[in-house]
Amino acid sequence: QVQVVESGGGLVQAGGSLRLSCAASGSTFSLYAMGWYRQAPGKQRELVARISSSGSPYYADSVKGRFTISRDNAKNTVFLQMNSLKPEDTAVYYCNAYRTPYADYWGQGTQVTVSS
Repeated sequence: QVQVVESGGGLVQAGGSLRLSCAASGSTFSLYAMGWYRQAPGKQRELVARISSSGSPYYADSVKGRFTISRDNAKNTVFLQMNSLKPEDTAVYYCNAYRTPYADYWGQGTQVTVSS
C-alpha cells in the first residue's frame, strides 16, 4: 500500500506560479510512474503531466512549456512547477502513483485557483 499526499495548492493571479508537491510512502517509490491529474468543476479528470520511473516526462499539450514535472526518489517526492498560470488551470490537482493496475494510488487532491 502506498499513500500519496499533495500539498502546495492555493490562490494565485494569472501569470503567477505555484509548486505542487506529492509525498509518497513506501520503499518502492522509485518503481512507480508518478502523475499529476486535474479536475475542474463539471469536467472529467485529465492528465496534466507524468514522469516515468526512469524519469521521462510527458505533458498534456495545454501545459507544455509552462509546467515542469520532476521527482526526487531519495525523498519519495514528485513536484509540479507551474508557471504562467491561466484561469483555465483552475482545478483540483491530484497526484497518482502507478505501477500496475493493482498498484494504482491517488491522493486527496489540492485546490489550485487562478484568478484573472
